[in-house]
Parts: sequence; C-alpha cells; structure tokens
Amino acid sequence: MTDFSTRVGRINDLLCSVNLLQWDARVTMPSGGAATRGQQIATLKGLAREMILDPALRDAAEATLLDAATEADRRAAQAVLDARDYHAAIPARLLQAQTEQGAPAGKAWAEARRTADFALFRPYLEEAVDLAREQAEALGYADHPYDAMADLYEPGETAASLASLFDTLRAGILPLLDTVRGRPAPRRDFLFRTFDVATQQRVCHGFAETMGYDFNRGRLDTTVHPFEVSMTRNDVRITSRWRPDYLPMAIFGTLHETGHALYEQGVDPAFTRGVHATDLRLLYAVGGTSFGMHESQSRLIENHVGRSAAFWDRHFATLRDAFPDQLGDVTVEEWLAAIRHAQPGLTRVESDELTYDLHIMLRVRIEMALMDGSLKAADVPEAWNTAMREDLGLEVPDDGAGCLQDVHWSSGYFGSFPTYTVGNVTAAMLFAQIRADQTVGPALDRADYGPLRAALADRVWRHGRSRTRAEMTGGPTDPAAYLAHLGDRYA
Repeated sequence: MTDFSTRVGRINDLLCSVNLLQWDARVTMPSGGAATRGQQIATLKGLAREMILDPALRDAAEATLLDAATEADRRAAQAVLDARDYHAAIPARLLQAQTEQGAPAGKAWAEARRTADFALFRPYLEEAVDLAREQAEALGYADHPYDAMADLYEPGETAASLASLFDTLRAGILPLLDTVRGRPAPRRDFLFRTFDVATQQRVCHGFAETMGYDFNRGRLDTTVHPFEVSMTRNDVRITSRWRPDYLPMAIFGTLHETGHALYEQGVDPAFTRGVHATDLRLLYAVGGTSFGMHESQSRLIENHVGRSAAFWDRHFATLRDAFPDQLGDVTVEEWLAAIRHAQPGLTRVESDELTYDLHIMLRVRIEMALMDGSLKAADVPEAWNTAMREDLGLEVPDDGAGCLQDVHWSSGYFGSFPTYTVGNVTAAMLFAQIRADQTVGPALDRADYGPLRAALADRVWRHGRSRTRAEMTGGPTDPAAYLAHLGDRYA
C-alpha cells in the first residue's frame, strides 16, 4: 500500500502542477508564451502518463485491489487500473498533439472571438476535431463516436441517452417558453447601465464569501471565459469577467464559479496530499466525480440560491448601496423579475434558466455532427446560425456572438457540453431533496446558507471523486425535479 500511495501521490503532484500552468495560461501569461506553455504542459502530462503505464504501478494496484481493507481503497485501486487502460489505448503521439495544441488554440480562439473572425480559429478547430475523432477510435464505442467522448466526462452517458434526455427536456421547456413569450416583459433597463468594474469585483468578492468561499484558500481573478481550477482543497481559484454595461454577468458568473469552488474546498481534509493523506484517498481530492456532478454544484448556487427571492431580500440593499446612482430607482421586486426574465438570447453564459439548455442542445448536435463527419469545421458558422434561427428565433450578427462564444473547442473538450444540462438536472434533484429537510428549508427562506452548505458537504463535497453521481443523488438521472423547478419559476 505504501509504494502504491507514493506512486499515486507523485502522479497527483504532476497533474496539479498542470492545473496551475493552465490557470496561468488563461489568467496572467503573456500572449507570447502560448506555444512554449503548451510544450511545458505536454511534458508534464507525458511524464504522468509514463508513470501511470509503469508496470510496477499496475502490479501495486492489482495487489491493492485484492487486499484492500476498505471499499474506498478498492475503488481507488480500480480507478488507477481504469486510468492505465485508458492511457494504454491512447497513443503517446496523440496525447502529445492534443496537449501541445491547447495553448495556441486557446490564444487563437480568444483573438478570433475578439475580432469575430472565424477564419482565425478554423484551422485549430479542424485539428481539434481530427484529434477528437482519433481519440474516439482509439477508445472504441458501440454506436457513435460521440459515445467515447461523452463517457470521459459523464460516465455511462451516450449519444442515445443524451438524445432521450434532451427530448424530454425540450417537451417541457418549449411550452413554458411559449407561455413566457406571451407576457409583457418586465423592466430591465437598469441592468444595462454603467457599472464601475472595481465595484463589481468588490461586490462579487463579498457574495462569494457569503456563500462560503474561503479566500484564504482561493482567489478571484479576471479572464475571458470564467472558470474554476483546483490544485488541492487548499488552493482553489475562481475567475469571472466584468462588463461595465451589464451587471448580471459578473454576479452570476461569480456565483457559478463559487459553486464549483465550494465542491473542491469542501473535500475531506484527509484527502489532501502532503498534509493529511496517507493512503489512496488523495485520488479523490481534485476534480469531482464527473463534470455533470461538478456542474450541479455551480448551477445550484447560481440559480437555486442566487436567483431566489430570499437571497435578494437579504442582499439587494448591499448591491444598491454599491451602485446608488444605477439602482437607486429599482425595487427588489423589479430586480428579481429582471434577473429571472426568460428571453431567448445569443449567448449561453448570459442566457436565462429556461433557454439555457436549448443552447446546450444546439452545441451538442453540432459536436456530434463534427464527430461523425456529417459536418465540416468550415461549415460550423452556418450550422450554428441556422440552429439559432430555428431553435431560438434569433439572427446571429457575427461569429464572435455565435459559434466562437465558448472556449471549450479550443481545449479539445468534445463531449463535455452535455454535462451542463446533466448538471442542471442533478442540481434540481439534489436541491429538492435537501430543501425538504426541516432544518435546511426554513434556513433557506431566511437566506441562512450554513445548513445548506452542511448538507451539501455531507452529501457531495466531502466525498470528492470517491462516490458516483447516482450514489450522491440516490438514483439515475431524472429530469422531473428540474422541469418542476422551471415550472414553478416560469409557469
């Protein structure tokens, strides 16, 4: 066990160092460092891969699997063997190419998005698609190449299972959207006034603290596309972006990333490498059990808490005091109606709860078509614009507001987008279960989030990667609670 733990710990150190380099690449690195940063990250990932494929690690894992004293140790040993199988299937050349492509593709995407020029990003997208298709073939799949990619981020999900989930959600969402479209729109002019960026940052820092984010073990920075990254539970960083002409972007972006961070900071301290962990539990310390599980925590904090009446009854005065000239003529009821208003928009990260998943479905259809070869990278802008017109009734003015709006393709994250919708569904399942508790429910009504944090810590956060999503929610993916939530909010 000691030899196995030592080997796993070294791999953990390398991969957490990769996370740190990736954070720096997206937050503070000068643009000229993109190519060499990609090589640095590739080197570290290559070393980690060599360590995972070391026969001595396989032997230690197999011995631990036979003699494990606890279920947690048995699962950890199996996770290492599964990782070995994965890396054995992926050629080293492919891993190197994917890793080296990430940093320059990210810089190209940022410039293409800024200038609304898809041609700048097209060759990088073509390469990313080719690499993703090669990866799917290496991993193998039963029905669709997307199955292999989706399973990486949300184990068990396939193109077919996702299509079934999406069909159920569309059947519930579209009638609600028709109902909302038939109502007069609430007042929203005050959302688009001029808001000082430094003040936005100060207010959002306070909201993150209110939700329980520990700034002694984290920090809030600025980036093009908000994200959270964890090196250990003691170094969990979040980012946001600040539009001087649209206040909700900063607030809900920060709450969203705070939800991710609470999951990472809430992991059992015994899992921390070099501080407490003395066995295989450090395997569970970073990343959550799946992307969908992780997304559930961010969407729960952002929407079920951050868009609740109780939250703003408690905190709107703070916001109005920070922006007296911009919000002095606004009531809390007007603010709540404005931030909940459902109206199809061009941008996923700015969309309301009701239309958000329509953006995900659009993106996933395009990803699936890229993966099976029925759509070429060069035709993505046209396919995107057509889908926006058909699904949301919107005309896309340029590619910056269209197919270039998200960073994921530049990172090679094909298959990760469905996890946003899986996260929405999972968040609603968890929140409905936890809110029913006689301690949590009344506390939420008075904007006391201590009991909610305690319940989430016990049910989800402390386990890190050691339990499956179904074990934490009590069953398979069920959209009923999510559709009920949307119905309560919009019907």
